[in-house]
Amino acid sequence: MQKIAMLGSGFIGRFYADSLQGQRSKDKIVSIYSRKEESAKKFAGDYNVPHFTTNMEESISNPEVTIVCIALPNNLHEEAVMLCCKHKKAVISTKPLARNAAEAKRMLEAVEKAGIFNGYLEDLVYSPKCLKAIKEVENGAIGRVLWAKSREAHPGPHSDWFWNKEYAGGGCILDLGCHCIEITRSYIGKDIKPVEVMCWADTQVKPIEAEDHAIALIKYENGAIAQFEVSWIFRGGMDLREEVMGTEGTIWVNNFLRTGFEMFSTGKGTAYVAEKAESNAGWLFPVGDEVNDLGYNHMFTDMFRSFEEGRQPRETFYDGYFCNVIMDAAYKSAASKKWEPVNLEIWRGKTGVSKVSNLTEYDKDHYLVKEEVTHYGEKKLILKNKQTGKIIEKVV
Repeated sequence: MQKIAMLGSGFIGRFYADSLQGQRSKDKIVSIYSRKEESAKKFAGDYNVPHFTTNMEESISNPEVTIVCIALPNNLHEEAVMLCCKHKKAVISTKPLARNAAEAKRMLEAVEKAGIFNGYLEDLVYSPKCLKAIKEVENGAIGRVLWAKSREAHPGPHSDWFWNKEYAGGGCILDLGCHCIEITRSYIGKDIKPVEVMCWADTQVKPIEAEDHAIALIKYENGAIAQFEVSWIFRGGMDLREEVMGTEGTIWVNNFLRTGFEMFSTGKGTAYVAEKAESNAGWLFPVGDEVNDLGYNHMFTDMFRSFEEGRQPRETFYDGYFCNVIMDAAYKSAASKKWEPVNLEIWRGKTGVSKVSNLTEYDKDHYLVKEEVTHYGEKKLILKNKQTGKIIEKVV
């Protein structure tokens, strides 16, 4: 059983509190910190938390606390982590880890120097569908991964601080791109080094300084490419999708909008439908078990079991640092309109990986380009001559 100090009583703090009673059903929030006393008091009442405070260090240093969960605005993450290091408290932090790579690196180095357990709360990597898809990729079901795409789009975040570039560090790239980067990286291979990033970003609709829409490509050393699409201007709810293409197959994952649960309502008697839903009338797309389907239950189970067993969880502060480095490159590319290099000052994967050959042998003289069965029943091969480069057809 873990005794948790929850830092933050807002939207994500309550999502975390709800999911803590998911798979394990034995962990307990014993202290809640909030910047507003009324929010801390209400949270304590709602979740039966014995201690509430507006002093962050008081919550972290509480002698009952075994692990600290950071659910705060991005600009407060580093302060909270440094206090956890000071008091030698295990720490798990919401995404993104930091506002930029420099902050993330300081936090990573601090927790490792302090020797404390650290976990990065990237919930969407823990969604049941994503976990299953990653397992299939690892088992070789779709061959070598060539391209991985992740999309998260919705009408925008819930709290005011997200819309403040200084507090958040950026716009939809910081808010949503961190999810997509870690998801696509998990399919391509977390030990494969990213090389460069090309990104388009703009403020198309919202009256803010940060970007509200962005699309990016990430090249990896082995020749694979990742793509993320993120938006705060999408209308119609929350769209969470993944696509993975390999040499032997393809995976499509839809986590939210089209999950097989559809409902029509006039709006009478309908209240909450799903996160980011824009209406409670018309055709609606509820989610069966939101905290589970979004990965929160599996995430906390992995975090606490890893802590208790003395091992690293699937996602650590290093992974958060990795995402911040990629996002820094994306912002730089959006400004320069060029491919920008990925500046990973700390790299813990393979080095010198060359691009994998895409040539498939057919016989001693030819490579196989394509094999198919036609609508009239013949098997046809497209071949390339190794010496001349000539492309030919062969009917078998």
